[in-house]
Parts: sequence; C-alpha cells; structure tokens
Amino acid sequence: MSFFDALEIRGSDERESAILIALSQQIVKAKSLVGYSERFTDVDPDSIQTFKDLLTLPVLRKSDLASAQKPGQALGGFNARPLSQFSHIFQSPGPIYEPGGSELDWWRMGRFLHAVGIGKGDIVQNCFGYHLTPAGVIFESGARAVGAAVLPAGVGQTELQVRAAVDIETTAYAGTPDYLKIIMDMADRMGERLSITKAAVGGGALFPSLRQEYADRGVICLQSYATADLGNIAYESEAMEGMIVDEGVIVEIVTPGTGNPVAEGELGEVVVTTLNPDYPLIRFATGDLSAVLPGQSPCGRTNMRIKGWMGRADQTTKIKGMFVRPEQVAALVASHELIERVRVVTTRQGEMDAMKVQIETSAGESDSFENLVKVHLKLKGDIEIIEPGGLPRDGLVIEDQRKYD
Repeated sequence: MSFFDALEIRGSDERESAILIALSQQIVKAKSLVGYSERFTDVDPDSIQTFKDLLTLPVLRKSDLASAQKPGQALGGFNARPLSQFSHIFQSPGPIYEPGGSELDWWRMGRFLHAVGIGKGDIVQNCFGYHLTPAGVIFESGARAVGAAVLPAGVGQTELQVRAAVDIETTAYAGTPDYLKIIMDMADRMGERLSITKAAVGGGALFPSLRQEYADRGVICLQSYATADLGNIAYESEAMEGMIVDEGVIVEIVTPGTGNPVAEGELGEVVVTTLNPDYPLIRFATGDLSAVLPGQSPCGRTNMRIKGWMGRADQTTKIKGMFVRPEQVAALVASHELIERVRVVTTRQGEMDAMKVQIETSAGESDSFENLVKVHLKLKGDIEIIEPGGLPRDGLVIEDQRKYD
C-alpha cells in the first residue's frame, strides 16, 4: 500500500503540533488582512494552544465573504496576496469570487487522486467545468501533482467525449458521479470500448447503486469532498470507510448556526480552517452536514475521518454538481411580475439528479419561464405551473427529495 506522503501516516501528537504551528502563523497573517480586521481585533495568536481554542474564534460564513466582496475588493479582503498575483480568479453562483494558484497542488487534490490510484502513465478525462467555476482547474492541478496527463473535456458533447476517450485511451475519469455513466452508456450505444478503470468524483452524492454499477464495469470509483473556497477537505481511500480529512485543513463538526462542537458521531455542520497561506479562511462554515467517524481507517492513514457529505445545514442544495441557493430562487421570483412563489424540487431519475421548478403564477404557460430559470438558477429543469395559493406556506424554497442511504 502506497501513500501520497508521510503526512498521511503521522501520529496524532506530531500532526497536532505541526498544524497548531501553522494555525498560529495563519492567525498572525489574518490579523493583517482587511477582511479580518474587525473580526480578529482582540484575537491573540499565542492564545491558540490546542484545537479546542479554535472555539474562541468567530465562525466565517459564505454570506460574510459575499457581503465583503465588492468592486476593487473582489475577494473581500481575505486574500493575503494581490488579486493580480493569483493565477486564476473564479466566479461561482451568487456571484462570489474565489482565487486559484498555479503552484504545485495548490488545492491539495493530488492526495485524493493518489488514493484512487491515478498517477504517472494515466490520462485523466477531466469532465468538470472549466468556465468561470474552478472544479476543472482544481482536478487538473491534482492530476499534475501525481504526474498524470489531462484531457480537459468539460461537460457535454457526449459523443465527442466517447470518441476522445477511445482515441486517446483515457484511463481515468474526473467529474460528477453520474456523468461517467452517461459517457459509458453512450459508448455502449456507439459500440465502443473504454479504457477507463479509475474514477475520481465529486460535486454530488455518489449513491451505492451507482458505485456498484461502476465496479461491475471494472471501474474503481472514489469520491472527494471539496469546495471552491477551500479546495480538498476530505477524501475516500480504497478502504471506503468514511472520508479521511486532508492534511492541509482543520475540520470541526458543530451545531449548525452556533459554532459549538457536537459529540463524536453526531450530525453537525462542517467548519473548516484551511492552512493555505494565500487565502487563509479560518473557521469557515461550509453549510454542509457530516459527522465524525470514530477510529482510524483500515488503509493506514491516520487522520480524522468524517462520514462524508450528509446534506445541507441550510436549504442550499447541490444539483447536477452546482449549488442552488435560496437567494437565487428569490431573484427568480423578483424577475417576473406574475411569479408569486417558486419552489425548486430535486429528485433522482435513475442514477442522475433531476430538477423541477414549481412556479406559482397566474400566467399559465411554462415556456415563458424557461429562460428565466436558466438565467437565475444556472441549470435547466422541468417547470410546473402551480395555481395561485397552491404551494405550501412552510418556508421551503428548495426541497431535496433525494435519499442518501
């Protein structure tokens, strides 16, 4: 069994000591940044002696980043180097901006790809998006870290995806969990045989039935948990028992909305502190739910494990690899005078995400709303017209009906 580096098999005392030194350095740097100037006024870096001392620091939320971002300060003052000195600037729905670096494994994705078995000699068909959002570049950076070549395929044009996979003999896939099935099914219809035997997936839930289908086709499929802001947070190994926390972050599981830790094994919100010196996000609340998995992974990696992504602490929901947020739904309602309410419902159709947009309106025709839905939600979906007064008044604007067990 091989490991990405010796950090993965450190003892707990060695790991804690090294991370606390890096954390202290992060806090010193953060105190000099505009974004933290008010938040960290009374914070003494020397007072952070243990991981429990993190509880004395305020939680940073996505909404805090968004509200701090403005023209001339696109990263809200949380960046430790000038905007022009990053190799990439990305725009995610909101809009909200994130930086990217070209330094080796800036997002720490190489550790995950190595766990999948991807390395020198592999060609990765990277089906994450490259336009504005960072996922494509994040996984390409990981491929470079392990010495693999990349076909920057993006999403769509499935017949061309199959043609390229066959002609180039791509051996690995990176993308959302369900898109690989679309490529494989198309290859079957075209009478082509793929050489893909490894899949590194993220951006959505990997359902057991889909993982088993890939296994039946001779493909090992493992998933990572990463975000545009933080990079890799945790990843599966060949043991497939929970997700192992990355060596470049500190993960807390807290009661949603409070920042207070929950008991081991209890469901709570994932709060992450990244040790990236270029963009030091400290106690960043992801809005995702998970739980600590007791014990150590059978694969030999020694860091803390979490159970993986277990839903959202708020109504923000990831559909087809993209977040849909309540504020986007609100913007959709405001975009048309005859729209009274909207509810977005996400389900599963076979092994793929499906989105239905219920629009409460007296307009009566769904066609007139298709472009508005695409503009504001950044996704296509089925539109259902609901008579005025027909949607429940229960506060839900995004309803996730998918099952994760």
